[in-house]
Amino acid sequence: MSTAPIPPRDFLLGDTLARYATDSAGRAQLQLLPAALAGRAATRRQHLDTPEARALPAKWQPIGARSWDSLVQIKIRGEGELRGRAQGRTLRNTPSTQDLKLADLAVSTTDDVTTVLATLRGAAGWTVEHRLSWRTGDRALTSTTRLSNTTAAPITVEHLSSFSLNGLSPFASDLGTGRLHLHRFRSAWAAEGRHERLAAEALHLEPAWAPFAARSERYGQIGSTPVNGFFPWGAVEDAVAGVFWGAQLCLPGSWQLEFYRQGDELNFSGGLADRDFGLWWKTLAPGEAFETPPAWLAVVAGTLDDLCDRLTAQQTRALASQPASERDLPILFNEFCTSWGSPTHDAMLAAADRLAGTPVKICVVDDGWAERPPEAVMQSNGDWIVDRQKFPGGLRPTFNALRARNLAPGVWFEFEVCNPGSAAWDCTHHQLHRDGVVLRVGGRRFWDFRAQATHDFLAEKVIALLRDSGAAYLKVDYNENLGVGCDGTESPGEGLRQHLQGVQRFFRRLREELPDLLIENCSSGGHRLEPSMLGLCAMGSFSDAHESPEIPIIAANLQRLILPRQSQVWAVLRAADTPARLAYSLAATFLGRCCLSGEIHALSPEQWTLVRAALDFYTRAVPLIRDGSTRVYQENLGPSWREPSGWQAVVRTARDGSAALVVVHTFACTSNATLHDVRIPIAIDGNWCVSASFAAVTQTTVGESSSVLRFAAAPFTGTAFLVSRS
Repeated sequence: MSTAPIPPRDFLLGDTLARYATDSAGRAQLQLLPAALAGRAATRRQHLDTPEARALPAKWQPIGARSWDSLVQIKIRGEGELRGRAQGRTLRNTPSTQDLKLADLAVSTTDDVTTVLATLRGAAGWTVEHRLSWRTGDRALTSTTRLSNTTAAPITVEHLSSFSLNGLSPFASDLGTGRLHLHRFRSAWAAEGRHERLAAEALHLEPAWAPFAARSERYGQIGSTPVNGFFPWGAVEDAVAGVFWGAQLCLPGSWQLEFYRQGDELNFSGGLADRDFGLWWKTLAPGEAFETPPAWLAVVAGTLDDLCDRLTAQQTRALASQPASERDLPILFNEFCTSWGSPTHDAMLAAADRLAGTPVKICVVDDGWAERPPEAVMQSNGDWIVDRQKFPGGLRPTFNALRARNLAPGVWFEFEVCNPGSAAWDCTHHQLHRDGVVLRVGGRRFWDFRAQATHDFLAEKVIALLRDSGAAYLKVDYNENLGVGCDGTESPGEGLRQHLQGVQRFFRRLREELPDLLIENCSSGGHRLEPSMLGLCAMGSFSDAHESPEIPIIAANLQRLILPRQSQVWAVLRAADTPARLAYSLAATFLGRCCLSGEIHALSPEQWTLVRAALDFYTRAVPLIRDGSTRVYQENLGPSWREPSGWQAVVRTARDGSAALVVVHTFACTSNATLHDVRIPIAIDGNWCVSASFAAVTQTTVGESSSVLRFAAAPFTGTAFLVSRS
């Protein structure tokens, strides 16, 4: 029996208005609006009045302009399949979703968290609870969905969203042609974070002449490297209203985001990859429940950088439990690009002696410290026996010597896999299987982290070595994607989800047993840069771009996706580097965490003086790297990252507007000019001045009341400024 529609209910969560509405059938949807602009929401047209719509038979009239969309997207097996030419394209708006009815809507506040709880019922009696939460001081919201089997028989869920935003844009009364743009960030090995802005029409999300078929753009990633393809992030922009809606998923495995349209309004949802996209389904016995991974949501009247600032700021809270040493964002030296996988005791001490008296605080032994068979070129994971030819006394004497030189010792592991030639390779009963056979990707097999035996084995091999050697820093690598999933549960995707839950449980055990340990989240550079993994670690490797010209471009784009204080950027230094090349490499580290590598032992006194100047500048910039808001300016930046042109500036401004860090990189000139004319907006109220600089260009114009920093710079240079109120 249908019910009369009720007026929307609004909940103020910080400066965001959450608007819940129901239709005459009792179905519910959710809109988010900047509270300051809520009064500008448009009245939507209800019917189409186009010539082609009017030409339809009277029995079909009126033709609706809107297509109702739910705040929860769900598919329960056996409740019917999609129509509207949507099979194979989407699992949104299934019969399970269409039958969802709002049973209750309540708000509660516990401590400093306000939660709006929407309780919905399925036609067969199962229950869904959607939670939208806001913590005092945050500028984004958290969305989760919980499905409870409140029936007397098992149910199998094949799709369940973490969030679903409806009715975009609420500031348009009709189709809004040309005003909606979609944003996402592509990612690939050594090329993370390429921003993409596309009109809804360019993605073929313009509805047809009548709302009889769905339009869908579903994207995501399958497997155990969640940032290999795209970042789990998406946004919708209303370019006329100047409003952005954004979402960040917090999960370490397969995921999907989806832009969907059937009528005037665009809808945006996401969460775990569903049955069609990621071979995921889960069966719940009577009384059982399942809760989705969280999604962070934000809406802002402003720019893309404003939206990104809100979402990245959500990552800050998880860092409160990190060791106190992280407060100063210590500089690292990692020898990987020095030895390329062949570290030794003597080489580590030579590097440590060169670093004496500098602000560098951490010295990391990378891959190659463990024994490996003669045929192995690189890693030998699984047994992790120290190579006594390289480290005659084991790692402890080396680490003691590093500590004597005031350097915290670190070591590399890739502990989730094993390689051929190790004794562990044949322990197949504790390794992942798919389709009944051991899962092998190239030269790697994967430990099954659902098994307690795996955790116990790694406690002996990894935690014991870290404790016995006195390691203060752990670089955790992960260099292969295990794919769609594994055996052992009702679906490959659910096996993957449970396995990765086990991986994260081991990360937490590392922190529990070694509370002062700093952990680096590295996965082929940047393949795990998502919130749930970053929240377990002090920092992440920004990329495997070690010496290439695109390093500053990647590092700048990542400031929109992860906190700079967690983005470890390489500066690989070579004896053959010119001063301009050294400055280009070193300046890029001011976009995140400074990590040196390369031939530091072979640098000339003049080169080392430039390195020391960079390290001193970084130390002064730490407060702004640690906390601030970012604006990225890219001028005439061509499509190629490998052969870049134009110039780029990143301005990191203090929250109180009192100071800013400005990092500038120039690339090839795009005309016959030999210099770039760089002009950078500086958002500091009142008069300001340059208080410090690194590798500063010779021509600098700074007006006391000017809002622009301007100078001329040659191609492929790196420079940085600290500016403050004068």
